[in-house]
Amino acid sequence: MSRIGKQAVNWASGTKVSCSGDSVRVEAGKAVLEQALDSCIEVTLDDEARTATFTRKDDTKRSRAMHGLYRSLVANMVEGVEKGFQKTLEIHGVGYNAKLSGKTVVLNIGFNAPVKKTVPAGVTVEIPQPTQVVVSGADKQSVGQFAAEIRAIRKPEPYKGKGIRYSDEHVRRKVGKSLGA
Repeated sequence: MSRIGKQAVNWASGTKVSCSGDSVRVEAGKAVLEQALDSCIEVTLDDEARTATFTRKDDTKRSRAMHGLYRSLVANMVEGVEKGFQKTLEIHGVGYNAKLSGKTVVLNIGFNAPVKKTVPAGVTVEIPQPTQVVVSGADKQSVGQFAAEIRAIRKPEPYKGKGIRYSDEHVRRKVGKSLGA
């Protein structure tokens, strides 16, 4: 039995979880998330105890793999609509900065022209300082994907540490060449 899959998913009193056929819908406040389920997974909802349990129909390798996956996806949906997810990016480098222009993030990071990234639906971007970008939203996958796309524009390099990095990321620095060795 899957260690993750057999754990129940709990939600707060303001959250509404519903299961219709092969999809699970989670909503709280303005945030609404929906996830399609694989046919080998069954969901049992208990509205009084506010829990959801996941079981698999058979014991094939695929259904064992999907058991923990769909439980984790629904748990992330519940956490996303209740608390939300957030990724903070830091920009390091002389003259490097970011601006928010409508629904577009404009990055000046050492290229000959500014790089523009359009913010996807369901994701909000804040720039409290010119060298800090905060990506937040209810969907964990879309928040992480957009933060990774921004970071991929100029990854931190190991010699001077210039580039875009996560706030909790440690960049391993290398020693440059030494003359006369």
